Amino acid sequence: MPVMSIIVPCFNEQDSIVRFYEEVRSVTATIAGVEPELVFVDDGSTDATLHIIKDLRSRDPRVRFVSLSRNFGKEAALLAGLRHAKGDFVAMMDVDLQDPPSLLPRMYAAVSSGEWDCAGARRITRAGESRLRSWCARLFYRIFNAASHVELVDGARDFRLMTRQMTDAVLELTEVNRFSKGILSWVGFKTTWIPFENVERAAGASKWSFKALVHYATEGIVDFSTAPLEFAAAFGLWSCLVAVAGVVVIVVRQLAFGDPVPGWPSLACLVLFIGGLQLFTIGIVGQYLSRTYLEAKRRPVYITRETDG
Repeated sequence: MPVMSIIVPCFNEQDSIVRFYEEVRSVTATIAGVEPELVFVDDGSTDATLHIIKDLRSRDPRVRFVSLSRNFGKEAALLAGLRHAKGDFVAMMDVDLQDPPSLLPRMYAAVSSGEWDCAGARRITRAGESRLRSWCARLFYRIFNAASHVELVDGARDFRLMTRQMTDAVLELTEVNRFSKGILSWVGFKTTWIPFENVERAAGASKWSFKALVHYATEGIVDFSTAPLEFAAAFGLWSCLVAVAGVVVIVVRQLAFGDPVPGWPSLACLVLFIGGLQLFTIGIVGQYLSRTYLEAKRRPVYITRETDG
C-alpha cells in the first residue's frame, strides 16, 4: 500500500494541533488504497506544541515528528519535513487549517492517476484580509513574475501533494536561502491547481506580520531574479548620462554667457538625489552579496534536536 506523508510545520500551535490531527485522520480514512503518515515539525516552539505531538505519537504510530533546536523559520521546517518523509506521495500543509484537509482526496486522485506530478491549492479569494495586505500580495506576484523566469500562480499556497520523484527533485536544491514557492515552480513537473475559498485560522494568530511578509517577498524576488541588479546597473548608467549632460550644459553656458551659474540649493538637492540613488543601488547589490556570503559559509539550514526515532 503506498504511503502518503503529510508534512506539518508547527510553531507555537498548541491550540490547533489536535483539531488538525482529527480532521486529517477523518479525511485520509476516506482515501482508499493509501496509508497516511503525519510528519509534524516543531520549529522551536515555546509552548506545549511538542508535548501534544508526542502524545499523539504515543497513541498513533502513523504520527512522526522532528523537533528543531530553535526557531529556524517555516522554510527550514518544510525542508526538515521533506527530508524525513518516507511516503510515495508527499504533502505539505499548515496546521492552522487554512489549508483545508478536505482537498486531500482530490489532490491524491489527481496525482495518483499519473497525469499530474503535483496538485496544489490555489486561494481564489482573500476574504478576511485587509485591503492593503491583499493589494500588496497581488503586487508581489506581478513583480515576481515580471522580474523572474519562474512563474508563480496568484493565490498559490504551500499546500501541495507531490510524487516522490518531484519531492526528490526539490531535495536536490540545497541552498540556505529558501523560497519554497519559487523552488516548487523551478523544478518543473506537471502541476494542476485546485481552487478554494479563503479559510480563517482554526485558532491562535498568524505568525506572519506585515514586516515579515515584506521580508519574505524580498527574499523570493532576490533568490529567483537578477532583475534588481540589472535595474541598478541601468539606473547607474542613466545617472551618469544625466550628469555628463549637466556638465556640458554648465560649460557651454559659462563659455557663452560668462556669468556664474546661480542656484546652490538646486545643486545641493541634485547631490543629495544622486547620493540617494547610489546608496539605493549599492543596497541592491548588498542584498545579493549577503546571500552569497550566507551560501559560502555552508551552514546547515536547520539543526535537529529530537526526532521520533
